[in-house]
Amino acid sequence: MFFKRHIKARIIDLLNDFRIVYLTGPRQAGKSTLVKEIANEQGMGYYTLDDAALAASAGSDPHGLLASLPKPLVLDEFQMAPQLIGAIKMVSDNANGQKGIFLLTGSSDIFRSAQVQEALPGHMARIELYPLSHAERHEAHANAIDWLISGTFEHAMLKPLDRKELGDLLMEGGYPEAIAKSPRSRSIWFASYIEGRLLKDFATMHHAKGDYHTKLSALIRNLAGMTGNLIKYANIANDLSQDDKTVKRYMEILELMFIIRRIHPYMRNSAKRSVVGMPKLHFVDTGLACHLLGLKRADTLHTSQFFGGLVENFVFCELLKHATWSEEDVNFYHYRDTARHELDLVIERSDGTVVGVEVKASMTVKPEDFSGLSIFAGYAKDKFLHGVLFYSGDKVLPFRINETIFHAVPISSLM
Repeated sequence: MFFKRHIKARIIDLLNDFRIVYLTGPRQAGKSTLVKEIANEQGMGYYTLDDAALAASAGSDPHGLLASLPKPLVLDEFQMAPQLIGAIKMVSDNANGQKGIFLLTGSSDIFRSAQVQEALPGHMARIELYPLSHAERHEAHANAIDWLISGTFEHAMLKPLDRKELGDLLMEGGYPEAIAKSPRSRSIWFASYIEGRLLKDFATMHHAKGDYHTKLSALIRNLAGMTGNLIKYANIANDLSQDDKTVKRYMEILELMFIIRRIHPYMRNSAKRSVVGMPKLHFVDTGLACHLLGLKRADTLHTSQFFGGLVENFVFCELLKHATWSEEDVNFYHYRDTARHELDLVIERSDGTVVGVEVKASMTVKPEDFSGLSIFAGYAKDKFLHGVLFYSGDKVLPFRINETIFHAVPISSLM
């Protein structure tokens, strides 16, 4: 089934403004399908570096290869031939104002390295594509990030989600090829994804040595059980009888491969966010996390100890996907103070104002469920815009806590 991707218009806009656009995201998220469509509409050549002969030519004579290819062009799975970076820079330097020369895609975020960023200063725009959002699956165009920031929470009736429906959402995930399959076929697809993509790409792209396969397989299954939890590298290493430096390095690579996402703690002093406090862990796809945990039945998933963390992960993933095509540019954090009061998610705008987000898997809410939001509102002070609590009920409900109005919002509003 073909799905329209909301990010497409933004990519075309960037091609009109930059010489190089880099579309990155996890394997099988739909990057190739999207860029082939754009290439056809924009009159660009399409080449994939999954083609062994093309990749070999790129490694042997990158300047010669680029000179032989008509431009503008798409280079798919660009991370397979980083030797092309210097040649691309040379073409870009001699572009004489031409825009949209290269549309690159990659399943490993090589352009987050300082070396590569330095090689292409001001030449390139970077944009992320994640697995399908439910807005895309249902052809809805309202953007959840812009809606949350607007604060226009009407007291509407929406669809409630019972535990079976929530379980189905978590187990399906958003990979286009996986969502249409039966549960048994989806399980086979995820197993193939792990063996044929995740583990293989890890070795190919990051030069893993030694018995990385056993260590990585154990690590990703351990991490799947930590969705929505704080990361303590030493504890993970102890649980797996591995070195904590290896655990941290492998997790950094998994993040570059868009398997996991680490969320840094929010602090008013932005300089301290990446160096003080523990990050929180989420998987980029809950379907993959459920598979790694061996969760097979949607109707009993709510009895699992992992259910609450997976629901929080689901809400985060939907908001992360919406952020790629929202009008507002935002960053994501979590909050935890010295007294261990916690808030699941903090959405920060470019002007520093913030929206607080709490997630509950239940169909009902109580005033005490807003305690984390209330404490965070006091901490953020004048930067605080709104606070919402996502739950599986069917009504948008206002709650006044310590003179601040928060809203309980159905999870189904994201769909």
